[in-house]
Amino acid sequence: MNTIDPHHHLWREESRNYPWMQADESVDVIWGKPVNLPRNYLTADLLDDFKNQNVVKSVHVQCEHDPSRPVEETKWLQAVADAPGSGGFPHGIVGFANFAQPDIEEVLEGHCQYPNIRGIRQILNVHENPRFNHADRDYLKDPLWRKNFSLLSKYNLSFDLQLYYHQMDGAASLARENPDILFILNHTGMPADRDDESIRNWRKGMQTLADCPNIIAKISGLAMCDWHWTVESIRPFVLNTIEDFGVERCMFASNFPVDKLHSSFDAVWNAFKEITTLFSDQEKAALFLHNAEKYYRL
Repeated sequence: MNTIDPHHHLWREESRNYPWMQADESVDVIWGKPVNLPRNYLTADLLDDFKNQNVVKSVHVQCEHDPSRPVEETKWLQAVADAPGSGGFPHGIVGFANFAQPDIEEVLEGHCQYPNIRGIRQILNVHENPRFNHADRDYLKDPLWRKNFSLLSKYNLSFDLQLYYHQMDGAASLARENPDILFILNHTGMPADRDDESIRNWRKGMQTLADCPNIIAKISGLAMCDWHWTVESIRPFVLNTIEDFGVERCMFASNFPVDKLHSSFDAVWNAFKEITTLFSDQEKAALFLHNAEKYYRL
């Protein structure tokens, strides 16, 4: 079966455009230590990880490139996709923009110069645990941010939504305010806190998001919250998400090479295959191929 990976990253150390690459050994975040990531992860590395899984297209999601020059990442990725021998990877690009900034339209127009641009991601994760916190404030509570967010509709761009369960009510209200914008939930809603109450609250938040017809879910990134994951440990998160959103509003993704810190691409993809063994061929094709193709316009 042909498949699509709708969430991966590429980067190159020599560009010196990734602030997180400057982190030292002491820095430890939810998904691990930045110092342990490869210094370069390019198309050849991606295709080597993909080689056993019939991945025919992919989507690159912004990976904390220099926020003062967000369009530069998209420019580079378009050149990567257009290069001879690239196979067109990545076929879709999700860039970065900060909707709290006054020049937001200029940034969106800049991204839209490039044919592979499909959407924007601004990471929204806020958490009382510093290891889990990835934003300087809760932007969902910022009226200016929310006002500028609505510009995505003008530029026909989707939004990759990354947050925790306690932010899901705010995200649902944003989705209801912007019914013509497609929201693509990242990393299975990031169930970082694993006590029973938090898991119940994650499920409740996921159901709240699923009630919004313009939100779909990417099932990915589970290794970030479970470094020693097994098929059985991720099974309920995968199946609950599919139950809440439905097969037609879910897609599988790898989050490579971040999740490569804790597993191989084959392990991730084969786990998804094992969990969906009893699904119909049509359902599997939707989860592994057609939904990514549809929602990212590939």
